[in-house]
Amino acid sequence: MNIEGSTALVTGANRGLGRHCATQLLERGATKVYAAARNPESIDLPGVIPVALDITDPASVAAAAALAGDVTLLVNNAGVSHYAGLVTGELDALRNEMETNFWGTLHMIRGFAPVLGGGGGGAILNVLSRLSWLTYPGAGGYSASKAAAWSLTDGVRLDLASQGTQVTGLYLSATDTDMMAGWDIPKNDPADVVRAALDGLEAGRLEILADEDTAATKRTLNLDPSEIYADLLVAAG
Repeated sequence: MNIEGSTALVTGANRGLGRHCATQLLERGATKVYAAARNPESIDLPGVIPVALDITDPASVAAAAALAGDVTLLVNNAGVSHYAGLVTGELDALRNEMETNFWGTLHMIRGFAPVLGGGGGGAILNVLSRLSWLTYPGAGGYSASKAAAWSLTDGVRLDLASQGTQVTGLYLSATDTDMMAGWDIPKNDPADVVRAALDGLEAGRLEILADEDTAATKRTLNLDPSEIYADLLVAAG
């Protein structure tokens, strides 16, 4: 995927990773960047085209696809975390995480797949998480939604292979954005994460691990849960 000369649409572009992504796409020579958010007035980046978009609303997605019919790169960045546990968390919060992180991403892919195919294939970058492969107490709903989005990414990659669309997943650990503002832990610089993501996208990589914690978690997928969660299980017992 060549970013120079591309036309991109970034969801959740008003802050965090989305804002950094829109900025760096322009710096790398994207011809046009649609910066999407529920409130387009919150987008203050020079050089982008603000777009009103609610990824959980299929009609809003269809309107965005009609407006941005020249997109060659779709960045599915918009997401939400309510820090809700699966057993005791509010069901509405859990549903919203799945509605946004899984269904919203799927709405975007279904809406823009014909646009990408019509332009020769292009690429999709799905912003996922280390918690696609891991969970913590209180993060069960978010982890479940990101695990579903991981599987979605693999599935649509196969569905869209025939039209030449590259589908790449970006996986990252704690990053210094609004979502993680309340956590006093080491965090990635979002600019570094986006730089790694765009480098990997241009290199044709299908999976990008943005930091060592994420890479380490990926290496544990063959382990028994009793090994992965040993400390948490002991503490709970």
